Amino acid sequence: MQISATPTHCPYCALQCGMNLTPTPDGGVELTERADFPVNRGALCGKGRTAPALLSSRVRLTSPLVRRAGVLEPAGWDEALDRIAEGLSRTRTEHGPDACGVFGGGGLTNEKAYALGKFARVVLGTSQIDYNGRFCMSSAAAGGLKAFGLDRGLPFPLEDIPRTGCVILVGSNLAETMPPALRYLTELKENGGTLIVIDPRRTRTAEQADLHLAPRPGTDLALALGLLHLVVAEGRTDEEYIQDRTSGWEETRAAAMAHWPEYVERITGVSVPQLRETVRMFCEPASAMVLTARGPEQQSKGTDTVGAWINLCLATGRAGRPLSGYGCLTGQGNGQGGREHGQKADQLPGYRKLTDPAARRHVAEVWGVDPESLPGPGRSAYELLDAMGTDIRSLLLMGSNPVVSAPRAAHIEERLRSLDFLAVADVVLSETAALADVVLPVTQWAEETGTTTNLEGRVLLRRRAVTPPEGVRSDLDVLHELAGRLGVEKGFPADPEEVFEELRRASAGGPADYSGITYRRLAEGNGVFWPCPAPEAADGPEDCEDAAFDALPDDPASESGESGESGESGESGGGVHPGTPRLFLDRFATEDGRARFVAVSHRAIAEEPDAEYPVLLTTGRVVAQYQSGAQTRRVDELNAAAPGPFVEMHPRLAERLGAVDGDPVAVVSRRGRAVAPARVTTGIRPDTVFMPFHWPGEGRANTLTNPALDPTSRMPEFKACAVRVEAVDKS
Repeated sequence: MQISATPTHCPYCALQCGMNLTPTPDGGVELTERADFPVNRGALCGKGRTAPALLSSRVRLTSPLVRRAGVLEPAGWDEALDRIAEGLSRTRTEHGPDACGVFGGGGLTNEKAYALGKFARVVLGTSQIDYNGRFCMSSAAAGGLKAFGLDRGLPFPLEDIPRTGCVILVGSNLAETMPPALRYLTELKENGGTLIVIDPRRTRTAEQADLHLAPRPGTDLALALGLLHLVVAEGRTDEEYIQDRTSGWEETRAAAMAHWPEYVERITGVSVPQLRETVRMFCEPASAMVLTARGPEQQSKGTDTVGAWINLCLATGRAGRPLSGYGCLTGQGNGQGGREHGQKADQLPGYRKLTDPAARRHVAEVWGVDPESLPGPGRSAYELLDAMGTDIRSLLLMGSNPVVSAPRAAHIEERLRSLDFLAVADVVLSETAALADVVLPVTQWAEETGTTTNLEGRVLLRRRAVTPPEGVRSDLDVLHELAGRLGVEKGFPADPEEVFEELRRASAGGPADYSGITYRRLAEGNGVFWPCPAPEAADGPEDCEDAAFDALPDDPASESGESGESGESGESGGGVHPGTPRLFLDRFATEDGRARFVAVSHRAIAEEPDAEYPVLLTTGRVVAQYQSGAQTRRVDELNAAAPGPFVEMHPRLAERLGAVDGDPVAVVSRRGRAVAPARVTTGIRPDTVFMPFHWPGEGRANTLTNPALDPTSRMPEFKACAVRVEAVDKS
């Protein structure tokens, strides 16, 4: 009997590339391209192509583990679940519900993220829940909410990027972090558009640019303000747009005029002629976009930095118009959906605010609980982890590896060890799972069905293609079993579609409204863009705010019949909302429909270089590894391509150290010391070193990073801290 292929999606980044999986007679899995999925059109990076290797029992967990006499040993599911329930219950009884912490992940499906947030608030009664997405997109989310009243990574589909006139890409090495998306920038240039890349390193992405700016790490805010100053000084503002569609311009204009070009050059290292050329390239075309990633966002002023780039778009009329706008390149596989449905410290499903009485009433009614029983907002991710062992005594962690990924990682590792009780649900025995009292083996991408939401806001159905190994259960089953053991018999189904149906009701009427999306719709097409209200809530096609785009010629989305991406042949009529590929074309999601300028000013990073620590460290990713490396470090082909950490440095710095390429060097900050081989290149600023953060051990980059937090987003300052670099005795 021939086994048919299952169309599904990659487990890694926020592109959520389409692929087909077919089980083979020998127990393996064959991966083939899925050319019909519009995001990647069949293309896959090395991580996606080798993803089936993660399904092997050789690399993944297949049995629960419990700690006996200090050693993790195999155990049965009942024993493991009983131990977790007992640990959490004991903490609640002895220290109160807020002594129980819950930590989620941006790789969890929408169903898991929703159920985890509900479990924390309904079963445990704790306010102490957050997730690792706080370390990724929170500053962009906060900036978007301030300016537009809504946070969705991209307010337009990726297919719009090649058709704009200019893209400013800020702090993204897209060629390595999401390689299939590079084609959109290549097509932009083929169509006559221009690309400006802003990065302190000359990355593979920067090599594609028409103009590469290499600012000093941590000065992106000053750079954006200097560009806005020149826009005003050169008379390039769109006064009619500012008057008709925005508020707050005068204060923002005054703040920008305090950042004259020569002053900005001194701060950033970007020359005045380069600043002027950037403004010319951005303003001359009829349309343009600014796309940011972790570079400007992972700073203690990340929200203001994002706001400054949004201000540049608003001042030039490049937001809420076809082929123009500000967008964030979301990182994790479900980084968008993961921040919408309740696993954040201050949030309820549908991107509702936990402090909003109406939101609490709506969600409480869906959950069948008293609104007064729902706890208030809790600590953000780093603050939650930092409180372990003191205020937080037990932790349930799903889909995250903070021993490697958190800032000031040695301190966080020590805090994890100080807990009274730690339970981890994961696919592999990560560095964090290795510290746990109980480890649960759970299903992964191809072994389960669930939804994710990619960086465009496109909700997708990731289908089960293979049977999980015996002894492995889903996270939803884990929450179902734990809820029952803790006295809540109903409300936590293990079936993902049943969970999604409840999520639809809980999100209805919220900013991220999924109520018009069903598994059937998703199974029949290539996803649905939110917001997508249910038929009874939809006022008609104008809700999708896409009508203004229809007037543009040669719209590839329209030609392919996917302008709404509803995924249904003709079914977008008859009252079914088609989804919302393009936001803000008619109005912004603020009370008055206007975008808000937010006046910001340059300020220094939390830890500037000094005589003791004279160099700046910035961190990031490499093409063959992903996030903390818990998955990719178990794939032989990827390890061969990127076997370990390194310290990228300029030849001038290497010469001062007496180091050559490959020599071990130590990078030392106020928080610790990391050792890795030198990688000498002229593609980095002389005052900066770069380390990838995928590895544990002595080369762990996050041993060094600064947990200074953005006051709004609570994002740690991963992207800039003061260090010194030392030669290491090779003997």
